[in-house]
Amino acid sequence: MRIARIAQPTGMSFAVLEGEGPGATAAEIEGHPFAQIELTGQRWALEDVRLLAPILPSKVVCVGRNYAEHAAELGNEVPKEPLIFLKPSTSVVGPGEHIRLPAVSDQVEHEAELAVVIGLPGARGLDREAAKGSIFGYTCANDVTARDLQQQDVQFTRAKGFDSFCPLGPWIETDPLENGTDVADAEVRCEVGGEVRQLGSTKDMVFDPASLVAYVSQIMTLLPGDVVLTGTPAGVGPLQAGETVSVSVAGIGTLSNKVVPSE
Repeated sequence: MRIARIAQPTGMSFAVLEGEGPGATAAEIEGHPFAQIELTGQRWALEDVRLLAPILPSKVVCVGRNYAEHAAELGNEVPKEPLIFLKPSTSVVGPGEHIRLPAVSDQVEHEAELAVVIGLPGARGLDREAAKGSIFGYTCANDVTARDLQQQDVQFTRAKGFDSFCPLGPWIETDPLENGTDVADAEVRCEVGGEVRQLGSTKDMVFDPASLVAYVSQIMTLLPGDVVLTGTPAGVGPLQAGETVSVSVAGIGTLSNKVVPSE
C-alpha cells in the first residue's frame, strides 16, 4: 500500500494512492495512517493534488558509513557499530520542493538512501525481531550534506542540518513485497540531470534496516512517524544550482528535487 501526505482542494491529509498512471487517485484517510486505516470516501485524481513530504517526523536518525564502498570513497573505515547522527525535523522537504544551497558551503553533495518510517507503537529497547514489527513502511530520502563543513566540523550537525537538506518521498510503501520488492536487495539510484551518480543495492548494507532500528531504539525512543535513514552507497557528488536530483529505490518510488541558491 502506498500512503501519501497530500495538499488537496480542502486542505492537507493523508491518502491511500490507488492505481497507476493517468487514472491514479488519492483516497483520503481519516486522521493518521498508523492504526486501522479508514477512508473518508473523498477521492481526487492524483494529478489534482500535490504530494508533500509523506511524514513529518519528530526526528530523523541517520546512519553513516553503512556501505563499505561509500566509507572507502571518503577515506573512512566501516564502523564496528552503527554510526548515528540526527537531522532536525526542519530539514525535511517533500517531492518537488527545492534544495537550497547555503551560502556558507561550497561543496553540497547528494546521498541517496532508503528511509524507514516507524509505526505504532514506536520502538524502545527492541531486539532485531521486534524491530521488524515496528516498521510502518519505507520511502526514499536524500541525505543532503555540506561536505566541506562536515570535514571541517567535529560533529555532523551543521553539515547535515540545513533547512531543505532532507527530502523525503514521494510516498510511504508499507509492503514492498506486494510489488515483488525485497528491501534486503533493492536497487538504490541517484541521478543528477539524468546522469547516474549512485547505483547500489541495499544488500550491501553493513547493518540491515531492522538491526538499525533495534540499535537506535536502545539509545532513544523512536516515535510513530520517526524516520531512520539507512546510509548511502558509493558515488556521492556535488550539486549545483539549477540541477535536478532524483533518488530512486526499486519498488518504492522516485523522489526528485531541484537545487536552488540560498535565499
